[in-house]
Amino acid sequence: TAPTSLTVKANSVNTALINNVFFSSCACRFIQTVNICGTKCIESHRSAEILERGYPLCCRRGHFLHGPYPATHFGPKACVLPNPTSVMHIQDPASQRLTWSKPPLNVLIIRKIRDETLLEPFKELCRFLVEEKHLMVYVEKKVVDDGSLMTDDSFSAIRNQLCTFREGYDDISDRIDLIICLGGDGTLLYASSLFQGSVPPVMAFHLGSLGFLTPFKFESFKTEVDKVFEGNAAIILRSRLRVKVVKGMFQRNEQLFSTQGNGIAPHNHINNEVLNEVVVDRGPSSYLSNVDLYLDGRLITSVLGDGVIVSTPTGSTAYAAAAGASMIHPNVPAIMVTPICPHSLSFRPIVVPAGVELMITLSPDARNTAWVSFDGRKRQEIQHGDSIKITTSCFPVPSICCHDLVYDWFDSLAQCLHWNIRKKQTRLTDASDSSETEN
Repeated sequence: TAPTSLTVKANSVNTALINNVFFSSCACRFIQTVNICGTKCIESHRSAEILERGYPLCCRRGHFLHGPYPATHFGPKACVLPNPTSVMHIQDPASQRLTWSKPPLNVLIIRKIRDETLLEPFKELCRFLVEEKHLMVYVEKKVVDDGSLMTDDSFSAIRNQLCTFREGYDDISDRIDLIICLGGDGTLLYASSLFQGSVPPVMAFHLGSLGFLTPFKFESFKTEVDKVFEGNAAIILRSRLRVKVVKGMFQRNEQLFSTQGNGIAPHNHINNEVLNEVVVDRGPSSYLSNVDLYLDGRLITSVLGDGVIVSTPTGSTAYAAAAGASMIHPNVPAIMVTPICPHSLSFRPIVVPAGVELMITLSPDARNTAWVSFDGRKRQEIQHGDSIKITTSCFPVPSICCHDLVYDWFDSLAQCLHWNIRKKQTRLTDASDSSETEN
């Protein structure tokens, strides 16, 4: 998707102008300045190719504290409403409004499976989008193959018009304009995992158990969907973690030996975009997990305990909160590091700037291997020589707000986590009670 405006300077450094913010052609190394008119300029140390999508190609990563500027185009047609007065590196949260360059045509519906109570809401939403809005609806094949839907003759006409896909086999990342989730927080995490690059706007309806990330009520779904299609809806850019698992030489040789027969080349690194957290734990071993934590190439500490959680601000209210971390608003550019049951009384959770790169490896004297998972999925073993590199991704999840990005978050804290709920203190009734208390 082309940016709203694109200019290239006639010098050795190519620069892209997106939403009145100048991006260097290499987003990973830059110097930030502000000119007289208040427009933010980011000058590049190096030149590189500008991708057709409108975001720069990341080359070798430099060290800086600010997180990468999030991509402002989400899928083929959605983007953040330009704000010409913004002079901040990260756009003012109050100005984060969704707009459409073209009317959305393709909608992906993520439905919580194995939940019979969601069949009727799913069918109602499909009928509305197909018959009334005349949109192309994408659903996962296993959702359409549900036995209850297959035997429903009244839904057969709609079912035949649905486009299906299979996770891991069909790439739909460049076709979807809007994602609608029906279920709990897991549906939003699953939707994020389907898009390893730019993510279309996500509208999540609360039809699950917790619903911290799903602010919309399904009872008024037609009205809410119409408002989103009209544009100018408030969105919150939920930052993600870009995680790369680099396998050591031993495992690479082992993979090469095991794959020579079928001709499949081994992968020496695995990339993942993570919305909540990366968890490194001891797995089935009874020994303490012993991993080293590096920040921008420097050894910070060793973690001895059950493991360590590296989370986004969105993930700070998930596993990290259960492990004793603070809860951070999703608009705060940060990465949280939280130990899991550390064997130390002084190891407290820490928050680091979003722009740093964390690396986790097994300590040389570790007695066992470790295991890593990404948003609770794709669990794999980490051995000596392997490394996990984590930094903030350039591709956030644009989550559509029901009210606004501040009210929705505090409402979720109160309603879902019962934050600061206690019996109210009674006030003193008269002056005599006060004097008796003082005496």
